[in-house]
Amino acid sequence: MNRIVIVGAGHAAGQAVASLRQEKYEGDIVLIGDEPHVPYQRPPLSKQYLAGEQGLDRVYLRPEKFYTDRNVTLKLGTRVSAIDAKAHTVTTDAGETISYDKLLLATGGRARKLGIPGSDLPGIHYLRSIADVDAIRAELTPGKRLAIVGGGYIGLEVASVAVKNGIEVTVLEMEDRILKRVTTEAMSAFYDQLHTGRGVAIVTSAKVTGFTGSKRVEQVMVEGRDPVPADVVVVGIGIIPNVEIAAAAGLECDNGVVVDDHCRTSDSDIFAAGDCTNHPNALLGRRLRLESVPNATDQARVAAANMLGGDATYAAIPWFWSDQYELKLQMVGFSSDGDSAVVRGDPATNQFATFYLKNGVLVAVDAVNSPKEFMACRQMVAAKRHLDPKRIADPNVSMKELMAG
Repeated sequence: MNRIVIVGAGHAAGQAVASLRQEKYEGDIVLIGDEPHVPYQRPPLSKQYLAGEQGLDRVYLRPEKFYTDRNVTLKLGTRVSAIDAKAHTVTTDAGETISYDKLLLATGGRARKLGIPGSDLPGIHYLRSIADVDAIRAELTPGKRLAIVGGGYIGLEVASVAVKNGIEVTVLEMEDRILKRVTTEAMSAFYDQLHTGRGVAIVTSAKVTGFTGSKRVEQVMVEGRDPVPADVVVVGIGIIPNVEIAAAAGLECDNGVVVDDHCRTSDSDIFAAGDCTNHPNALLGRRLRLESVPNATDQARVAAANMLGGDATYAAIPWFWSDQYELKLQMVGFSSDGDSAVVRGDPATNQFATFYLKNGVLVAVDAVNSPKEFMACRQMVAAKRHLDPKRIADPNVSMKELMAG
C-alpha cells in the first residue's frame, strides 16, 4: 500500500493534493471532507459570495475534474470519527476504515457559538461554510434589520455587504472598540468612522445577554441597554480549532494541533496544516495559531514535501487581508509587536499605510488601498529592515528608495 489520507477540504487540503502530484507522488490520495463540496476558499464567503458577485465555480479552489484527473478519491459529506495511529487507519462516521502511510490533518476550525438564552431561535446565523452563507443571503432582503454580534473582520465584512443592499445594520461589539483584538486604536477608529459614515450603527462595550422572539429572533438583549430590534442575526465571535479527533488519537494539542516546523505532529506519520495547527515561527520567535489562507497553503506545501521524505521547513511572516466597501486592507505581521507607528499617506483619502516599528525595525504594516506599500513591506518585515520614520512619512521618498535603504 502507498496511500496518503487528507482529512479536511479547505485551502490546506486542496493545496496538499496539488503539491503531492506536483512532487510526482503516484500513490493513492484519499481526501475526506465533511461538507458536500470540493475544497473551497473561505474569504469570499463573507465578501463576494455573500454579495452574489461570485458563484460557486469561483469559490471552489479547483473544479472537481482537477481531482478526478489526478486519481484523487473524494469522500465528501463524510466525517472522520477516529484515528488509530498505531494501526495507521482512520474510521469514518459511516463505519468505513481507511489505511494510510501518511496522514494530513487539515481540519480547520468551526464557528464559536453562543450559549445564551434564545440563541437557538431561527434567524440566528454563524458564518463559516457555503451552507451558512446561503442561509444568510436568503434572509438579507432590503428593508430587513440585521444585528451583527462581533466587531471583527467577519462581522464588518458582512456589514459592508448588507448596508449596501439596503439593510439596516447594527454591529454589537463587547470590547470598547471594534477590531480591538487585531489592530491599533487608530485603525479601529478609522474603520469605525468608515462604517458609521456608510450608515452602520456600531455599539461598543455591548454585552449580548440573549435573544427574544415568538417564532424567530426579534430582539437582541444587551446588558444595560435597550433591546436591539433584529430580523436577522449574524454572530461572528471567532473560531475554535477542530482538534478533537487528533486529541483522541493521542496527538499533542494546545490551542490547535501542535506541529514542528516540518508540519509534523507528535506522531511522525501524521502531519497537520492550516487553521487547526499550533506551529513555531522562527522569524517571529514564538508559536502561533493562525487563521490565514497564506499560512494554510504554505504549510500544505511543506507538509506535502515532508510526507514524501523531504526536509522542507515552514517559516513565513504572516499576512492577511480584508475587503470592506471599496477598501482593501492588507496586513503584514502584527501591529501589537511594534512600539511606534508611522503613517504614510492620508487616511482621509482612504489610501494610506501605517508602518509599525520596534526599536527602529519594521515589524508590521497595515496598508489600506496601498498595494505597493504592502508588497514592499512583506519583504522588509521578513528582512527585519531598519527604517527612518521621517523617510517613511515623506511621500517624496519612493518605496523603492525605502527598500534600498
